[in-house]
Amino acid sequence: MASTADIKNGVVLSIDGQLWSVIEFQHVKPGKGGAFVRTKLKNVVSGKTVDRTYNAGAKIEIENVDRRDFTYLYSDGDGFVFMDQTDFDQLTVPGTVVGDAANFMLENQSVTVALNNGNPLYVELPASVVLEITYTEPGLQGDRSTGGTKPATVETGYEIQVPLFLETGTKVKVDTRTGDYLGRVND
Repeated sequence: MASTADIKNGVVLSIDGQLWSVIEFQHVKPGKGGAFVRTKLKNVVSGKTVDRTYNAGAKIEIENVDRRDFTYLYSDGDGFVFMDQTDFDQLTVPGTVVGDAANFMLENQSVTVALNNGNPLYVELPASVVLEITYTEPGLQGDRSTGGTKPATVETGYEIQVPLFLETGTKVKVDTRTGDYLGRVND
């Protein structure tokens, strides 16, 4: 057990069986009464944010979260198999933990996996990835980049909105946080 003096940004706390990351904290000493620590916490799994106040010196439980680099190998139905880049051990992460990141993962892509006591918590992708368009309606003469958008399916099977002038086989940069088209990539 640790005390509130050990709270720092980025520390992960265990509260009611759930893991919460400290986004920001403030130690407050009012003129009257005891000191306290005001914190803003983010749930590691769901991403929900809450404000929580602790009395100074209160006991808290700090958890160890290990963020390591892995390489995505393949999907085996209900899970995704990753290989640790340091010791080459393989780890199967359930689809529920991977979540929307599965829409942007290609085989042999580097990702960051957060582990707590050997259990995967979440998969973190780079801010953007390059994907090839596998299907989209053909563009017509006169379609310009400032016009509208059309749906396009990328090589992972995910559908994004792209400008009208893009065609099948074009490589595009996609934002992994929002799924938005960022631009065309020239080889």
